Amino acid sequence: MFNQSVLISTEVDVLRLLADPLRAQLVGLLAQGPACTCHLVADTGAKQPTISHHLKVLREAGLVAAEPRGRFTYYRLLPAPLEAGAAFLTGLSEQVRANADRFREC
Repeated sequence: MFNQSVLISTEVDVLRLLADPLRAQLVGLLAQGPACTCHLVADTGAKQPTISHHLKVLREAGLVAAEPRGRFTYYRLLPAPLEAGAAFLTGLSEQVRANADRFREC
């Protein structure tokens, strides 16, 4: 479940979240499969509190789900918000192609 008050819109929020280099790296790592914080710390070299903060932001935005497994919590990337962001960008690129030679009168 995600916090609706955090979102401007799903597509824009995905783009805003991925603008942070560490969050983009975490999303890339989670695209390879679920991982726990200790894996993400080892893979990024970032400190555990920093990773936890970024995972919380991603979780609240609905990009990541947390799954307890024994003593650890694994984080799983959710594809739907990424697909919505990709569709938004695809729509923009289609508009650009369609309107590239359409100059507005001053």
